[in-house]
Amino acid sequence: MTTPSLEDKLVSELWARDVRFILGSTPESPPTLPPDHLITALAESHEARLQLSLIPLFLRHPEFAVYTKVVAKKLNPASQLILKCFYTAAVWLEQKHLSRNKMPDLFSKELGMSPYSDPEENLYALAKRQQKLSGSSINWIGTYQHAADIWLKEMELQQT
Repeated sequence: MTTPSLEDKLVSELWARDVRFILGSTPESPPTLPPDHLITALAESHEARLQLSLIPLFLRHPEFAVYTKVVAKKLNPASQLILKCFYTAAVWLEQKHLSRNKMPDLFSKELGMSPYSDPEENLYALAKRQQKLSGSSINWIGTYQHAADIWLKEMELQQT
C-alpha cells in the first residue's frame, strides 16, 4: 500500500469539508487538519489547483476567515500574496453570487485597493492588482471566476 502524497491528503481534507473543487472522493474519516493548517498548506502548495481551492474553501466555510490574518503573517511573501488575493476574491465572489456578506474584507487595503460598492468591479480591480504585485500576466479574473463556477456547479449538484 502506498502512502498518499501531500496533494492527495489536501484533496481529502477538502472533500471531508464538503469542498469538491478538485477531483477526489469522499474520505472515510472526518477532517484531520485544523483549518489554519489546511489554509497554510493550500497557500504554500506548488500546485496552482490546490492554491486556487482556497476560493471555494472560503466560499463553503466563511467561518474560516478568522484564521486568515494569523496564517498570512506566517507565510513567505509569494504564498502570502496568493492567500490575500484568493481570500479577497472569495469575499467579492460571495457578494456577487450569493448576495451575502459573511466574510469580512480583511486584505483589500493591505493590497493597496479602495473597494467599490460593486463586487464585479472589485474583482476586476483585484485581478489587475494581483497581476502587478505578482509580476504575472495570468488572467486572474478568469481564474477567480473559474473557481467560483466549479464551486457553484458542485453546490447545484448537491442540492438536486
